[in-house]
Amino acid sequence: MKPYNGIWPVAPTAFNPDGTLDDDGNRRIMECMIDQGSDGICVLANYSEQFLLSDAEREALTQLSLEHVAGRVPVIVTISHFATDIAVARAHQAKEMGADVVMMMAPYHGALMKGTPAQTFEQFQRVGEVGIPIMLQDAPLSGVELDVPLLAKMAREIEMLKLLKIESVGTAEKLRALLAEAGDYIDGPFDGEEGITLMADMDAGATGTMTSATMTDQIKPVVTHHLSGDRDAAMAAYARVLPAINHENRQCGFRAAKETMKEGGVIKSAFCRHPIPPLGFEARAALMELLRPLDPVALRWGK
Repeated sequence: MKPYNGIWPVAPTAFNPDGTLDDDGNRRIMECMIDQGSDGICVLANYSEQFLLSDAEREALTQLSLEHVAGRVPVIVTISHFATDIAVARAHQAKEMGADVVMMMAPYHGALMKGTPAQTFEQFQRVGEVGIPIMLQDAPLSGVELDVPLLAKMAREIEMLKLLKIESVGTAEKLRALLAEAGDYIDGPFDGEEGITLMADMDAGATGTMTSATMTDQIKPVVTHHLSGDRDAAMAAYARVLPAINHENRQCGFRAAKETMKEGGVIKSAFCRHPIPPLGFEARAALMELLRPLDPVALRWGK
């Protein structure tokens, strides 16, 4: 068993209806996620709307989350930035606040400014010198191609690069190749993308997944059954939740967790900052139709 395993969902960010941070709501999100059975929690990720937060808000949310979780589960703090000095500074801050892991994407800005393989290696190397475990997020959002030879080299040569979350196209094939080349250096092979390809990815060697917080407790059995060697039970659990995962992934995005938690009384508002539009009525109705038979914790936690 790899040291890092299980389900480590991304925390959504709660806003008041006027767009300000809802501190109480964000604490309730942490508590709900622990009650969901999360093996770890990730904050300030893309599904946390990190791209809509100021630096001061990022710092406040990090402190709030770590203080409220208080070591009950490990917490990953996302620190991605195009500027290496800023990524390093964010890593120092997360470590000082008590984060267990930091997560970062390859350096990019917009569609055209992308770090070269050498620059990507150097940025992760410098963050590694901070002395906190790193999860590399290989995600389509960056538009940066991180091939298996580069990732394997980084895993072998950057001591603190402990986890890799692969969610690019063909995740299972990439995971399999990466583990064959550098598996002894990877303490946490994870997938993401709400778990939409979770079975294939676990068959390929993933030991963990980073989903949204919409229905952590309902996806977790896929992971636990698979890790225990009961693939049939894992497949049955996966088939049960896949329609809801697909709808979330293709129709809702990060708004699904917020709408679910609002419906379940975890938070007061599903507000998203402009230019993100509210989730449409039809998409929300279909989400609830798919979730209710599953009875996820988030849909009833505050009722």
